[in-house]
Amino acid sequence: MWTRIRAILVARNREFYRDRSGLGWNLLMPMLMVLAFAFIFQDEQSDLLKIGVLTPSGTLNGVESPMLDLEHVTFVPVPVADLAAAIVKVERHQLDLLLDPSAAVPRYWVNGDSANGYLAERLLLAVESSASGSEGREPVAEVQINADSGSGVSASNEPERQTLSGAALRYVDWVLPGVLAMNIMFSSLWGVGWVIVRYRKNGVLRRLKATPLSPWEFLTAQVLSRLLVVLGASLIVYLGTTWLLDVPMRGSYVALALVYVAGSLCLISLGLIIAARLRTEELADGLLNLMSWPMLLLSGVLFSMEGTSALAQGVSQALPLTHLVAAARAVMIDGAGVVEVLPEIGVLLALAIAFLSLATWMFRWE
Repeated sequence: MWTRIRAILVARNREFYRDRSGLGWNLLMPMLMVLAFAFIFQDEQSDLLKIGVLTPSGTLNGVESPMLDLEHVTFVPVPVADLAAAIVKVERHQLDLLLDPSAAVPRYWVNGDSANGYLAERLLLAVESSASGSEGREPVAEVQINADSGSGVSASNEPERQTLSGAALRYVDWVLPGVLAMNIMFSSLWGVGWVIVRYRKNGVLRRLKATPLSPWEFLTAQVLSRLLVVLGASLIVYLGTTWLLDVPMRGSYVALALVYVAGSLCLISLGLIIAARLRTEELADGLLNLMSWPMLLLSGVLFSMEGTSALAQGVSQALPLTHLVAAARAVMIDGAGVVEVLPEIGVLLALAIAFLSLATWMFRWE
């Protein structure tokens, strides 16, 4: 039995490696995606609010306002002659607030539908109130957190201000586990689903039917072959992006390997279900797209599912790619070990067994 499985596995691997274009696509596409995300979403912190300031000269020189002392706010000088255009920008949320500090009575324009506008307005009122009548108020007590105990002692009865420190999480650090999972998904689904349908259409499966090879042996060889391919490609992509972008790895490499092995087995087995009986590549391609794109959109690969509707989050939890991405991020970003990701690994392996059993039952040579 294992001799027959090994023969099919070697033949399938040779077919893949000899296809230079397919091999290059599996390696270059995910790496280029990660580099593109790193280029588009720079890790430089931008200011939180954008406030326009009316000035006679078009510059902020000589303008006096307590607001101008705030940090993390971009102040845009607006010539008085451009007041109408600036008001339109406030209406369109391009400016969070428009301030006229030179008027006899300071005035401002804010969009009532803008969340940032609300914050900018509250900040303006607080600064103006503090500057006009609260200079003598004692500052809020500041406490530096003790690294061992996580607590500090305040020198007054004021609320404690506890300061923390830490490097910001870049988008490329957050998205890399998802891109690796996405590459595994596409390579798994098309690498077995589409290829086996092509075998059936070209008569290859009809010839294999005449041999002692059983459906279970054939499908097992396909799973093992694709598992080696997707894990090898993912390892190369991970090493390349880590070397180029210095992506952090805070958890266990063993846990990460187990997560991707379980996820690959699950998605490969899912692809086998599509390949079980279809005859044409066109129909297989359509069904694979119908299966993969909802997973891509609802599994948190490119954006977080936090804040989405309850229905979307419920559907997301039913998708195997969600568990793969969540477990990989827990390891790489949160420092999780094997024990912490065992529930996700268990879900993926259970789904893999169910999918492979269903694919074996449904499989037809012709």
